[in-house]
Amino acid sequence: MAVTLHVCITCRAGQTLPEDEPTPGARLRDAILEAGVPEGVNLVPVECLSACSQGCSVALSAPGRWSYVYGRLSHANARDVIAGAAAYAAAADGIVPWRSRPEVFRKQSLARIPPIVSLPEAAE
Repeated sequence: MAVTLHVCITCRAGQTLPEDEPTPGARLRDAILEAGVPEGVNLVPVECLSACSQGCSVALSAPGRWSYVYGRLSHANARDVIAGAAAYAAAADGIVPWRSRPEVFRKQSLARIPPIVSLPEAAE
């Protein structure tokens, strides 16, 4: 089952940037690509994760697993994001033991979202 690593590429991390300069979010995505996306992880750039006041943000998700949103990141955190994504991919339920998470994932978690559960259709 593939894991999705969403990276907000429109994030400006509170900075005013010239139009031709890449955003901090795009630089984070590029640094992750350069360092190497882990096996079983799909990197998907997104326009916005609605964590604008929290700097650059990423989200990890997979069917049947808990999902996470992390913020206050920069391109300097690319290797930690990769390590966290690899640990998440190895966790059957998406819950990586706290001590096994990279420090930025322990301290900069913005949200933990339960797995989506299919509900039986209502009886008519």
